[in-house]
Amino acid sequence: MAIGGVGQNFYRNNVETTKNVNNAEKFALEKTGNTKELSEAEEMELFKKDFYAELDRIPKNRTITNLAVNISEEAFKNMKADPEYRAKIMSALQRDLTSSFAPLKASLLITVGATEKDYRGDSWSGPNNDSEFFARSQDSFYKKTSGQKDRNKELLEEYLEKRAQAKRQQQELLGEKIAKAEQERSRLAKAWAGERQMAAASNAYESNVMMGTVAGGDSLLG
Repeated sequence: MAIGGVGQNFYRNNVETTKNVNNAEKFALEKTGNTKELSEAEEMELFKKDFYAELDRIPKNRTITNLAVNISEEAFKNMKADPEYRAKIMSALQRDLTSSFAPLKASLLITVGATEKDYRGDSWSGPNNDSEFFARSQDSFYKKTSGQKDRNKELLEEYLEKRAQAKRQQQELLGEKIAKAEQERSRLAKAWAGERQMAAASNAYESNVMMGTVAGGDSLLG
């Protein structure tokens, strides 16, 4: 299956979605600038999780019984570095996963490589041909079959919940830092105001002493 012929509207929407996600992640990191920066490995893991989540939202055609998507590490690196390439791959997956296969009950294996030319799809129909699908899809990034419990979905839900908790904790920490900074600012302002009041009182006292001395008839010159 070639990657060409991708719907332009879906492709453009994916480009915008990718840019918005990237901007949101960048904004979140800027807002929590005091937190530990992510390593390259952690950034790639986060990228894969987001990609998996988007892939999982694509409605699979009912004629596809078994599905696997095998993505090379080089493909992930290129998609992470180039949002446009990521959008093209996601559009091709959207096209192929929603396509109808004849006869029914087909097994589909999609391979994503470093370039558009490396994108391909293989399909098998009938129960007697599933053995090749399972042999070639053992280490796939994404896999769903009719005969196993969807553990991937459970892991994804656990990951999303942990990520939401981490964001809530970051917001709480940020709120605490802002509150402490405001308290310190208020304390310094009060201290500064107190010093100004003391200086004003001291000046007034000295002025009164001087005025009292002159009124009493004493000469400052002796």
